Amino acid sequence: MTAASPGPHASATPPRTAIVTGGGRGIGRGCALELARRGVDVALVDLIPEDLARTAAEVEGLGARALTFEADVADHARAAEVVGAVHAEWGRLDILFNNAGRSMARGLLEITEAEFDRTIAINLKGAFNYSHAAAPLMMAAGAGRILNMSSLNAHTGGVTSAVSRFAYAAAKAGLLGMTRALAKELGPAVLVNAICPGVIKTELGNDMIRAREAELAAGIALGRTGTPADIAQLVAFLALSEPCFITGQDITVDGFQWVM
Repeated sequence: MTAASPGPHASATPPRTAIVTGGGRGIGRGCALELARRGVDVALVDLIPEDLARTAAEVEGLGARALTFEADVADHARAAEVVGAVHAEWGRLDILFNNAGRSMARGLLEITEAEFDRTIAINLKGAFNYSHAAAPLMMAAGAGRILNMSSLNAHTGGVTSAVSRFAYAAAKAGLLGMTRALAKELGPAVLVNAICPGVIKTELGNDMIRAREAELAAGIALGRTGTPADIAQLVAFLALSEPCFITGQDITVDGFQWVM
């Protein structure tokens, strides 16, 4: 764990705090920065130290505090350590964004058991691991928000996707079931929602998306692929809006995409 020095906050009210898994780059980074802009202290979980350091510095530059944790989200014991450390350092945990994921472009007849297990462990079990550790703290505090990063592939099956197919679609669909179950179990104190992005081009964008961007954009009503900022606006709304009468939902953010 690396702790950053406290940043300035506009009021004496303790700032909200968030854990963002997969927060070092891509959508996770974009969402972490948007939360920081809105005064939220952010704990970043990722596997790449350089990405963690860069994003933490950006969070601090926006006036929020940052913590970084090099961790594999599939590790249940490590998830409990991370959540415990964040709560010990900041005294509260308001938001958990289960964003970490791994794509897998193999279908049923191509994928190995090890590849299937690893895809499920990261995309589905990782969300369980962090929710399992965070939910008791949120329930004890009487409030909290859990956001799960699903995918449009959870609805389409990802059959024609060159990036994400069988195991990924199964894991992301599992997240939708988990979201609904947790919303019932943890409500009314804790709100739980899922986000289903379409094609999102990150700063380190997938080669397939870059190669097919014009073709993909032509199959999207808004005429472009998405960006992390498109997801970040929804994450911030679901994490921070008061009052909020939205829970147990999966919200698609795809510009109305009909071509995969």
